[in-house]
Amino acid sequence: MKRMDQINVIPFIDIMLVLLAIVLTTATFIGEGRLEIRLPESASQTGSDIPAAVEIAIDAEGELFLDTEPLPIEALGARLAALDRATPIVLRVDAATRFDRFVAVVDQLKARQLDRLTILTRKS
Repeated sequence: MKRMDQINVIPFIDIMLVLLAIVLTTATFIGEGRLEIRLPESASQTGSDIPAAVEIAIDAEGELFLDTEPLPIEALGARLAALDRATPIVLRVDAATRFDRFVAVVDQLKARQLDRLTILTRKS
């Protein structure tokens, strides 16, 4: 009888696979970004570079409001042209409003490439 001079690696591979499964399972539970950082204060800080959202509202009668200011649909295009493309737009439309008013406002927004649009809805 001849003795084999090889190492059996099958049990070693089994153990490594079990350890790999344990590491992958626990890695998903480790929280990322948990560092508590206090940012420095500055006297010259003027605020963030993110522009404030512009709100467009349409009531049940079809009246258009731009930031609570009544506005005819014909004047909306000129007011939107003055906005930066990065300006977020919030659109609030009454459920009783005719759909064509909504489409007219969205068309005005698309024509000026104002695509950062949020349409507010109510949870049912």
